[in-house]
Amino acid sequence: MLRAAQARATLAALSAFGTPFLVVALTAGPQAATSSPVRSAVPPSSRTVVSFSGPAMGTRYSVLVVMPTGDTAASQRVRTAIDGELALVDRLFSKWNPASELSRFNAQRSIETFAVSAEMVDAVLTAERAAERTGGAFDATVAPLVEAWGFGPGLRLRLAPSPEAIAAARARVGRGLLSADPVRRTLRKRRPDVAIDLDGLVGGWLADRIASAIVALGHPDVLVDAGGEVSARGRRADGRRWRVAVESPGRAGAAKGPVIALDDASVATSGDYKNFWTDEEGRRRSHVIDPRTGQPVAHGLASATVVHADGAWADALGTALLVLGPEEARALATREHLAARLVERRSDGTWAEWATPSFEALTVE
Repeated sequence: MLRAAQARATLAALSAFGTPFLVVALTAGPQAATSSPVRSAVPPSSRTVVSFSGPAMGTRYSVLVVMPTGDTAASQRVRTAIDGELALVDRLFSKWNPASELSRFNAQRSIETFAVSAEMVDAVLTAERAAERTGGAFDATVAPLVEAWGFGPGLRLRLAPSPEAIAAARARVGRGLLSADPVRRTLRKRRPDVAIDLDGLVGGWLADRIASAIVALGHPDVLVDAGGEVSARGRRADGRRWRVAVESPGRAGAAKGPVIALDDASVATSGDYKNFWTDEEGRRRSHVIDPRTGQPVAHGLASATVVHADGAWADALGTALLVLGPEEARALATREHLAARLVERRSDGTWAEWATPSFEALTVE
């Protein structure tokens, strides 16, 4: 998810000496990548870590690239590649840009086919696959419910919607209401007022895109934070795996959690402890909406981290785990053999952590 207000765990990528050199904010994490990093022909002594950062869709991005020392032209090419991917995600997926592909599709009140980019089709197909694997806990058509609860780009009243409003929004939500044709590159609504929201996977998608664009320039060792989702390629300048500290929710917001080592993998964390509001009856309303019930999640699961080779998939599954709640999330993570970590809020104010063996295998501290 790419809004600054959205729940994020925070990651610190650690240097060879264990000192933070990059702080990044996260939404959802783990299945270990199996591909081998591509090694650079540039001698290690002539390479350094170059940092790039800036604003991105209401939040920020941070990128670390291992590259030749003092190569201004190469640095400019990296900057241009990053800017290109940021412009692309705004052009395709932004809910706040009325000219984006997603906004124009949502605005179309028709069940006729709508021509879209290959990237949009791929994202919707990923969402459909996540919906199928999670029993509808992830659903691209959740947009009407997000809006109803005051977390969309429209006016935020911070009032709980009426039962009638929730029922009306739920009628517009469901994985059977949207179809994608990858051959013709089209989307189609089953009813004219269907609207989609892909924030639950776009952060991971963007992180992977930026990393891949930089690798294509000949820099195989990259760490990208795109609004909270992290994508690692290759290794650090010292040849060791990238080290990322996953922060955990706590009474004061977030606290440092385990450090994991990554190469050629993405990590995403979804959390409910930063972006929420309290209604007129004092009830906490999370930005994480369960598409199956139409309600903000109200269980004890506070964050879910997933690591996978595919950033969009990690992001989507992290979102789904958070929707499912502690018991269902553990069952899904076990069944799907995920590298996943869950943090649960207990009624006595303490926190309980649970992780799959494949996530534990990535942990170095």
